[in-house]
Amino acid sequence: MKEFWSFIIKETKHITRDKRTMMILFGMPIIQMLIFGFAISTDVRNVRTVVVTSQVDHQTQRIVDALDQSEYFNVMYQVHTPAEAEQLIHNQKADMGVVFSYDFASRHDGVQLITDGTDPNMAQQYSNYASQIMGTQLMNVMQKEVPNSVSLKMLYNPQMKSSYNFVPGIMGMLLMLICAMMTSISIVREKERGTMEVLLVSPVRPLLIIVSKAMPYLALSFVVLLSILLMARYVLWVPISGSLWLIFMVSAIYIFLGLSLGLLISTIAETQMAALLMSAVMLLMPSTLLSGMMFPIESMPRILQWVSALMPPRYYISAMRKLLIMGVGIQHVVSEIVVLSGMTVLFLTAALLKFNKRLE
Repeated sequence: MKEFWSFIIKETKHITRDKRTMMILFGMPIIQMLIFGFAISTDVRNVRTVVVTSQVDHQTQRIVDALDQSEYFNVMYQVHTPAEAEQLIHNQKADMGVVFSYDFASRHDGVQLITDGTDPNMAQQYSNYASQIMGTQLMNVMQKEVPNSVSLKMLYNPQMKSSYNFVPGIMGMLLMLICAMMTSISIVREKERGTMEVLLVSPVRPLLIIVSKAMPYLALSFVVLLSILLMARYVLWVPISGSLWLIFMVSAIYIFLGLSLGLLISTIAETQMAALLMSAVMLLMPSTLLSGMMFPIESMPRILQWVSALMPPRYYISAMRKLLIMGVGIQHVVSEIVVLSGMTVLFLTAALLKFNKRLE
């Protein structure tokens, strides 16, 4: 029995001295609880709203004030035509338009909501929240319950197909996992087998060896990208409204970013399991929960919004929604391209510096 307890004590000391094991045991549950507790929220928050009205009367102003004073909507613009509201939504400056009819003051009727249908679930949420607030205000004015006369216009996705939302998300998640996770595991596998040192002393330059390990995944990523686009167009009937060359250009930047991140992970991890865990913790869960793929970033706490700003899939998914569904031009995805390009340079530089240091 004494030997039994000595083995327990020995294993306990071994675990507590291993920082990576302790990080996995205690760090992952804490991170998961925080992310799942705060990021998984379909609540409506900070919806950028544009109001369309030809004349601002007392009743209209009361409803606009009620929307703006709620925790759900921020009235940021007031225009005179629905076309102006749609242009603001198209330019990503507003999320929802509230259009009052010219005779709203006398009829207390005739309100149209214009929303961005690239995320149909959230668009429906916007409509429900706004309709409830407006219905409450009208009931206070009329002193009786009034029928719901709010109509909904869904831009880019009038049929409210969920595939319009998840196709860009699937593209972002799959490409990142293939590029980063598989590349890092492939290189670390050579370390485990002891063949990496043999490869590095060969006549071929070490950098070319690493690039050659990543090239098959580069080709595979473009095959996956093309497959997703074909399935989206001809199986799910998701329109490809934007320029194909722009879609492939942004995707190429994102793929190089994923390969750079995979190379960086491979310089840190010593085993395939470590590379797999690092990829899962750094990529899989954050890509799903913090990229805006499933839950709106605006509804997250401020600190998680900051963390979300560090997630590459966030910018790629945003760019694909704009290019695939909305059909915008390059001027509307410049910010995403700049961020993705900057991250690519950063990850690649860090990976090469660490790799060269390892060789020395």
